[in-house]
Amino acid sequence: MQSTVESTTFTTTGTVAINRIDATFARLKAANRKAFVAYIMAGDPNLAATPDLVWALEEAGVDVVELGVPFSDPLADGVVNQLAAARALESGTTLPGMFDAVRNIRAKSNIPIVFMTYLNPLLRYGMGNFSRDAEAAGVDGVLIVDLPPEETAGEIGLPADSMLRNISLIAPTSPEARIASIAGKSSGFIYYVSREGVTGARSDVPTSVSERLEAIRRYSQVPVCVGFGISTPDQARTIASWADGVIVGSALVARVAEWGKPATPGAAEQPPLPVLLREFARPLAEAIHSA
Repeated sequence: MQSTVESTTFTTTGTVAINRIDATFARLKAANRKAFVAYIMAGDPNLAATPDLVWALEEAGVDVVELGVPFSDPLADGVVNQLAAARALESGTTLPGMFDAVRNIRAKSNIPIVFMTYLNPLLRYGMGNFSRDAEAAGVDGVLIVDLPPEETAGEIGLPADSMLRNISLIAPTSPEARIASIAGKSSGFIYYVSREGVTGARSDVPTSVSERLEAIRRYSQVPVCVGFGISTPDQARTIASWADGVIVGSALVARVAEWGKPATPGAAEQPPLPVLLREFARPLAEAIHSA
């Protein structure tokens, strides 16, 4: 695991150092390597398991972890992530609980952590309160799926003094003027959605991705990562040849759902969930890092 003293965003004295997301992408760029960004739903199967899953993903070679904030109406998500959000809410996952989980993660790891969320939970919590508590816990960035780019610096966006990186989505249908607007307001990295529709594994890689990434890079030097539908090492390797990073989510969430169920009486004993997830993620990491 990474040292807990390198690339720290916030020290115990409150001193601000380089953001972990920025430091990680700079390190990977210097090594001519691409980033593996892994998404899991916080609190699935329960919050006590979340730190173990993050540590396992880091051991597998993951560079950045996105933790989903469970929400009752995840409209941009497919059925796999919708069910994960329902399980996490059922297990009692809350934003304060997620902050506690991040503090536990920081005891052993310095991996960059992004909260991927819808706007409603943050408005309920209070955007200023969220930014303050997330920074204090050790969160490095936030991706608010349904926050229009025009509002990122407005009253419902992050406070102007927030140190959280503002990660934005760009869709394959975004016109060039819209790309320019979103890219100019993004920090940490840009999340390019590789296909129309909702999250979920697919069997193909859209051939338009490379061209669209070129268009985004005309307006921003921020790293661009590609997600939605990537589930196999071959797909990840192809995307990594074009992008600065590859985001894998539903494929990991589906394995957590499968392997995180309570054991059936009389069934053969299986390795712990973190071990199974680590071994599933390792070939994806190797493919992305070898691109």
